[in-house]
Amino acid sequence: MSATEPAAGLASDGYDRRRELLQAFDDTKAGVKGLVDAGVTAIPAIFRHPPESLEATSSPPPTDVVASAGTIPVIDLAAAAPRGEVASQVKRAAETVGFFQVTNHGVPRELMAGVLAGVRRFNEQQPEVKRRFYTRDTARKARFCSNYDLFQSAAANWRDTLFCELAPDPPRPEELPEAVRGVMLEYGDAATKLALWVLELLSESLGLASDHLREMGCAQSLNVASHYYPPCPEPHLTLGTSRHADATFVTVLLQDGTGGLQVLLDRGGWVDVPPLPGALIVNIGDFLQLVSNGRFRSVEHRVLANKSRDTPRVSVACFFNADAKRSTRLYGPITDGGSAPLYKSVTAREFVAYSYSKGLGGRPLEHFRLGAED
Repeated sequence: MSATEPAAGLASDGYDRRRELLQAFDDTKAGVKGLVDAGVTAIPAIFRHPPESLEATSSPPPTDVVASAGTIPVIDLAAAAPRGEVASQVKRAAETVGFFQVTNHGVPRELMAGVLAGVRRFNEQQPEVKRRFYTRDTARKARFCSNYDLFQSAAANWRDTLFCELAPDPPRPEELPEAVRGVMLEYGDAATKLALWVLELLSESLGLASDHLREMGCAQSLNVASHYYPPCPEPHLTLGTSRHADATFVTVLLQDGTGGLQVLLDRGGWVDVPPLPGALIVNIGDFLQLVSNGRFRSVEHRVLANKSRDTPRVSVACFFNADAKRSTRLYGPITDGGSAPLYKSVTAREFVAYSYSKGLGGRPLEHFRLGAED
């Protein structure tokens, strides 16, 4: 596949050149790193994004935005402050920015470093080893691919991903790649404890019992997406991850020190989420916005293409959700006082399936808003 192939769609004779290019890339089973290893100096056409999706990082947000919610809050979960005050901080962040960084979260630093190193090890091993895990078969609990929505999206992203389904049915150790086998399971357990802690604080901030969201099954399912962003020869023409919101209750994200994650604020434009040593990032997902009846905000975010010449960016995202495979529960908005519900009640299976079918981009949540057209 030529690195300088012009963008092409469906030709007059019905020949879909773009799909052929996508399939040729996918058939290599080497991902984006395979392109980098091959020495490309220009990104293939399938990775080029339209100019409007590549708008630069905004200038600093207005001072009133910064004062209220413009910067990404940093919350000390084990602060000396009363628990109610910590819950209030979490509530403010969830209601405004939808993103916050947490410190003193209980996940050991050495474990965080270990899982990042394991993901990097997996991606930088011999291609033939990685190819054994390259698949788009979602029945497999560990699968490696580049762009899960490759054949749906308008443009591909400059990243590769290792997906691991850890709960509710943990994989057998031999189902996981050797590079992450021990550390991934241990990290998943630690991240789950943190997610449950945050859900307790969010429950309390809504005036509910601490275990309310937990008992609803908001963290029954854990899918881990470990992203590897190789250096990009033309980072101004593509993205590492397109603009999107998470179809989760909550997401716990571990990023390395490279940076590149941005959050879209109402009036501040794209704002960087700077790496903070030892911290983890928590963000509200679409499903929790629905269940909280819009009080907690699921905010769109993206990752810029890696501008480094020789250093990859690595991140590990833990997506916590209800058990979409087995749960038949209807999830609807929790209303208070006389507030009217904003969203339809929906099963986890329907919510996740619809969101997944749309790929990255757009706002699948709007499909479930009352009054929205089907």
